[in-house]
Amino acid sequence: MLTPPATGVQFEGVSKSYGVVQALAGVSFAVRAGSVHALLGENGAGKSALLKVLSGAIRPTAGALRIDGRPRVFTSPTQAIAAGVAVIYQELHLVAELSVAESLLLGHLPSAHGFVDVRRLRAEAARLMAPLDASIDPATPVGRLPIGQRQMVEIAKALSRGARIIAFDEPTSSLSARETERLFDVVRDLRGRGCAVLYVSHRLEEVFSICDAATVLRDGRHVTTLDTLQGVGADEIVRAMVGRDIKDIYAHQPRAVGAPVLAVEDLRGTGLAGPVSLVVRAGEIVGLFGLVGAGRSELLRLIYGAARPVAGTIRVGGQPVRVVTPGDALRAGIVLCPEDRKKEAILPIRSVLENINISARRRRATLGLMIDGRWERRNANERVRQLDVRTPTLEQPVSHLSGGNQQKVVLARGLSLPVRVLLLDEPTRGIDVGAKRELYAIMYELARRGLGVLMVSSELPEVLGVSDRVLIMRQGRLAGEVSRAEATPEGVLRLALPQAK
Repeated sequence: MLTPPATGVQFEGVSKSYGVVQALAGVSFAVRAGSVHALLGENGAGKSALLKVLSGAIRPTAGALRIDGRPRVFTSPTQAIAAGVAVIYQELHLVAELSVAESLLLGHLPSAHGFVDVRRLRAEAARLMAPLDASIDPATPVGRLPIGQRQMVEIAKALSRGARIIAFDEPTSSLSARETERLFDVVRDLRGRGCAVLYVSHRLEEVFSICDAATVLRDGRHVTTLDTLQGVGADEIVRAMVGRDIKDIYAHQPRAVGAPVLAVEDLRGTGLAGPVSLVVRAGEIVGLFGLVGAGRSELLRLIYGAARPVAGTIRVGGQPVRVVTPGDALRAGIVLCPEDRKKEAILPIRSVLENINISARRRRATLGLMIDGRWERRNANERVRQLDVRTPTLEQPVSHLSGGNQQKVVLARGLSLPVRVLLLDEPTRGIDVGAKRELYAIMYELARRGLGVLMVSSELPEVLGVSDRVLIMRQGRLAGEVSRAEATPEGVLRLALPQAK
C-alpha cells in the first residue's frame, strides 16, 4: 500500500463501471502536498472519471480516497468542497450573467438589513482576487472576461472555500501564451502554499515545465507513477500512454492535388480588418496559423455562414455559391468542425446515432417528415467504422465519449453529407497524442479522396507537420503564404507577429 501523504490525496483501488464499460479499474497513486502532479493518458484512459470521483460528481464502484490520512468516499460535490477539494474543469462552471463578485461569493453573499451589501461584496471579492489578478473589476460580468481571467475567478473561488487539493483539467487549452504563463505562476504559488495540485494536460511541454511528478493511466488502469520527471523523456511518457512507440506523430502523407475546390475572393466581415482571398485545392490540406485574435476562427465562420459576410465571393468547384447561413454552406458542400465542440457541435444529451445523423436527417426523411431509421443506423455504423469511433453502442450519449471520439462524431456528421470542403477549427484541442495521430490519418485519407481541407491550429508544430501549405493571418488580414518545403517555425512566426509601427 502507498504511504499516505501528510496533507494531500491518495487514490486507493478506485474503480468505476458503467454497466459493461469499465472506466476505472483499481487505480492507486498519491498526490503529495506541496507538489504539482501530472495526470496523463489518452482520451478514454480514465482521467475525467477520476476527476469526477475526486470532485464527488460520481461515486466509485469500489475503492476510496484518502485525504489527510483518512479514507473518504464523496457522494456529492458539496462533501468534496467541504473536505478542501476543488476541480477547475476545462469547461468553466461560472454563470456568465453574474458579476465576478457575485460568482466568488455565491451562497454566502454579505448582507445588511435583508439586502446584499454591494460595497462589502465587492471589497471582499477584490481581496480574494488580489493575489491572482488584481486588474479584474469585481463588478464586471463574468461572461465579458477573457477565458484566462475567468479561470482566475474559478481558482479564487476555490481558494475562498479553503481548497487544499486542486485539480486542473486541460487548463491551457484556450489560453494565449501570456495567459498560460500567468496560470503557471499561480500554480507555482499554490505549490508554495502547500496545496496538492493534480494537473491534467495533453501538452507534454507543459508537464515538464510545471509538474514535479506524473501518473499515467491507460484503459482505466494505472500504468506507472513517476515520482520525479528529472531525466524522463517525452518518448517514455508517450510510450506509457499509448502502449507503443510513436516516432512521428504527424506522419505526413503526400498526395496528388487537383483543381481549386474552394476559392474565397475579397471576403469581408466581422473579425477581418481587410478583404481576404485564398484557394484550397482538391486533395490539399491548408494550414491557417496566427496568434490569438488574428481572425482565423472568424474567417472560417464567414466561409461557413455562421457569421454573415458583408462582401466577397465564395466559389466551390469553380461555381459561385451564396453563403449567408450554415444551411447554405452545407448545401454547397462546406462543413465546419468548430473549435468549441461541446458548445457549438455536439448535442450532449443525445446519442451517438442522433449526433451523426442530425444534419443529414432532413435530406433522407420521407416527404421531409418521416425519419428513415434504417438509413440512419446504416450510416451511423458506416461512419463509426470509417473513423474508428470508440463507443459501446450507437445509443451511448455522446457526452460519455472521450474528447477525441466526440471530435470524430462531429466529423462523422459532416461526412454524412456530400462534403467537398472541410473546415477544421482547432481539431485536436484537448485530445491526446494517440487520438491526434488518428485524426491526422483521417485528414490525409479524406484529402486523398479529393476533399479540400482548411485547418486552423494554434500549435505551430501541428500546422507545419500536417499542412501541404500554410497561410498566416495577422491582425485580421492574411499576412503571407508558405509552402510545406519552405515553412519554418521562425519564418511563420515572423509573419504572424504584429509589425512595429
